[in-house]
Amino acid sequence: MRRFLLRRLAWFALTLWAVVTVSFVLMRSVRGGPFSAERSLPMEVEASLRARYHLDWPLWKQYLAYLGPLELGPRAPTFLGGDGSDPFGGVLAGDLGPSYKYRDFTVNDVLAQSLPISLALGSVSLFFAVGLGVASGIVSALRRGGFLDFALRLLATLGIALPNFVVASLAILLFAITFPVFPVAGWGSLRHLVLPGLALGAPFAAYVSRLTRTGLVEVLSQDYVRTAVAKGLPPWLVLWRHALPAGCLPVLTYLGPATAGILTGSLVIERIFAIPGTGSHFVNSALNRDYTLCMGVTILYTVLVYALNTLVDLVSTWLDPRLSLEEA
Repeated sequence: MRRFLLRRLAWFALTLWAVVTVSFVLMRSVRGGPFSAERSLPMEVEASLRARYHLDWPLWKQYLAYLGPLELGPRAPTFLGGDGSDPFGGVLAGDLGPSYKYRDFTVNDVLAQSLPISLALGSVSLFFAVGLGVASGIVSALRRGGFLDFALRLLATLGIALPNFVVASLAILLFAITFPVFPVAGWGSLRHLVLPGLALGAPFAAYVSRLTRTGLVEVLSQDYVRTAVAKGLPPWLVLWRHALPAGCLPVLTYLGPATAGILTGSLVIERIFAIPGTGSHFVNSALNRDYTLCMGVTILYTVLVYALNTLVDLVSTWLDPRLSLEEA
């Protein structure tokens, strides 16, 4: 276990460094900058802002300053709020830097405000995806070849094929306009989470349903399951104790990156339902050339994906002791 975790930690450090480096270079390779769209600013003020955030430095020097708390030069003039130190301590110190567009906030502040909103929306979506997906997959596997199996597989195929913005539009049309049960958009109560959670979780529920059915159909034909049935164990106990843990392994493998994508929010869903989550900030930061905010969200995605994949491997070995951590 310790060897596995140490190896994963080493690969995580290497992966995170690669993501930060590639993102840093790509962001600054695009034409324009965070202040180029503000044409109302005089050239002197724009130059002072660039100096304030060290954007007038060579690229290699900006990269080193972004990585660690290095004293590489003075800050901008004091009338812009400078104090002679660097604008942020660096990623290695846990400081993701100042936002170039939200100038009264740091990237840490923006993520601290938006991430809980995306986590709340993602939790509802994940609960819907896992609950409905696993339940429909179990029913489909137990009724294999029947009408119910065909209907559930057809619904799963539609859920995979339909984009989440189409599901969101249908949900708004049905549950907010035709039958005004839930609010159309906004944020503030649990009722505001139902429709976006349904729209965001529907495609994932379809995938979970297909994976659960495939895994259970394979496991139910195994010798140890047939032996448990022959011993006279109740069907629900055979399913719960013997078949379901091994049958859900493909679902767990899929839920690693899927959970990261759900929890960090969906831009389309957040835009449709006017939810101020992390996904909106991510795309806005790319459009506004807000380098630090865009890279901060990218780092957050990387950490979540890697951590959840590691957790999936650990849970897989717990559910199926025949697997080693390396096989998982």
